[in-house]
Amino acid sequence: QVQLVESGGGFVQVGDSLRLACAASGRTFSRYAMGWFRQAPGKEREFVAVISWTGDNTYYADSVKGRFTITRANAKNTVSLQMNSLKPEDTAVYYCAADGPSGTAVTPRRLSEYDYWGQGTQVTVSS
Repeated sequence: QVQLVESGGGFVQVGDSLRLACAASGRTFSRYAMGWFRQAPGKEREFVAVISWTGDNTYYADSVKGRFTITRANAKNTVSLQMNSLKPEDTAVYYCAADGPSGTAVTPRRLSEYDYWGQGTQVTVSS
């Protein structure tokens, strides 16, 4: 129903910026909340940011608040994550996700609240 493909990952240095993009297919995309998660080596996948289906509400993990910005362009079926002032601890595989038709939260933050996932894109921040 919904397919997600991330892009934009790469290798950067501390303090650099990077913009991730997620291309989505599916006619109901514009009515789903969209989130970004990340998984660092040896760690569980964790919440990063989410934007409501209207685009009017966002929520960020404390670790990225003030540095990352999530946006969406429903007409183009894209969701982006602008990452500024990157730190080594931001190194991870980043995944975009969409909640499903049964979703209730405006800005879901739990992995279990999402039905669709992309394949992930690697972000590496070196000192």
